[in-house]
Amino acid sequence: MFKDSFKKVSITASAMIIFSLVASAALSISYFLTKTPIEESDARAKRMFLNQVVPSNLYDNNLVEDTISVEPNPLIGNKKNIDIYRAKKNNQVIAVIIETIAPDGYSGEIKTLVGVDQKDKILGVRVITHKETPGLGDYIEVDKSHWIKNFNLKSLDEMGEKEWAVKKDGGDFDYVSGATITSRAVIKSTYKSLLYVKENKKRLFAS
Repeated sequence: MFKDSFKKVSITASAMIIFSLVASAALSISYFLTKTPIEESDARAKRMFLNQVVPSNLYDNNLVEDTISVEPNPLIGNKKNIDIYRAKKNNQVIAVIIETIAPDGYSGEIKTLVGVDQKDKILGVRVITHKETPGLGDYIEVDKSHWIKNFNLKSLDEMGEKEWAVKKDGGDFDYVSGATITSRAVIKSTYKSLLYVKENKKRLFAS
């Protein structure tokens, strides 16, 4: 009787082990089969978003893969190393795309992508994530309003520091009544990203 019980336990244990091995193998195969398509899909989605900041007709390199790692810097608000995308034409860097963080939004951090060309002009700004009030502070999203496009072609040479503010504060930018804090945060972080590019121009635009 003991032998029969031991045999049943052994058979059950062996079956469970075999089942686990088969399941693991199936998961591994599934992972390797789907890994490349998923990565390609993610790359396409990322490229489409980046192209809203730097139009695809301006560069001829793989923007998603051509990056430079930069250390934490208060001007762009990163607390850890991040990648800056570099758009190239004929192997010359013609623009960079920086992920910058505004820590002082009305409801928390506002993350944006800022594209800056070799002449220190803004090619585009897009909001990645935010927690601003729906229907009020979310006008910073390009599909809700064209406000974010006001940064296009702005530069430090053409605008003094005081102009990088909402009109209510004597600056050059419009704002939505009731959501001034949101505007201020995005304007300030965009201005600081230009300062960052200016201070790190040689490194960022090195071929």
